[in-house]
Amino acid sequence: QEWENTFATWDPQDFCNITKVVLPTEAYWSPPVFILEKVNGQSSNLEYMDVMHNGIFNFTQAFQVTLTCSLLIFKFPFDTQTCNLSIASFLYPAVTDLIMKTSLTPAEMMENSHSFLLTDGEWKFTNLSIIEYMEEMNEEKFGVVTYMISMERRPNLYVLNLILPTCGLYLLDMAVLFGPSSLEEKIGFQISIILGSSMLAVILNDILPTSSNKPPVIGNH
Repeated sequence: QEWENTFATWDPQDFCNITKVVLPTEAYWSPPVFILEKVNGQSSNLEYMDVMHNGIFNFTQAFQVTLTCSLLIFKFPFDTQTCNLSIASFLYPAVTDLIMKTSLTPAEMMENSHSFLLTDGEWKFTNLSIIEYMEEMNEEKFGVVTYMISMERRPNLYVLNLILPTCGLYLLDMAVLFGPSSLEEKIGFQISIILGSSMLAVILNDILPTSSNKPPVIGNH
């Protein structure tokens, strides 16, 4: 967060060329902001802010938050999800008191995010867009900044552990059906294939996401 306070300025030449001081957060006013989609969160113990000689306040704090997001998993595991992170302050109207703006462009934020995110997880960070708008509440308008985060699932694990074994069982089933083996051998092999398909069905039931209006197409087969 960065904002300007014209009442907190000084001339560095009058104070040993000091251009910046570090003060506790409770020493000065700071803009209270809220994350609309937040379920729970945990912030760091950093309770200090930088104050520049020209009245610019800079407050940086690491924050880990859990958000609500509607998932579209019909194409699982080849799905792409878009989740919103909306930051607003409903204590100060945007028309008279507080106007919220982003200091970085989406391209700059994408570059910064790639430097912080882990690259070996299940999800791949693909795109980031920013929307700034006014939200009306109680006949007053408040500024809201929404970050639209797009993520793509890495399907390699599901392809190797689920899709390929399932396709292999179906091919074996067809091979036994049209093979020259005797009826007793075909029945025994079919029972083995049914047991393998049942085990894959149990694994599929454990790994498939359930929070979606449309079930995954892979679960229908």
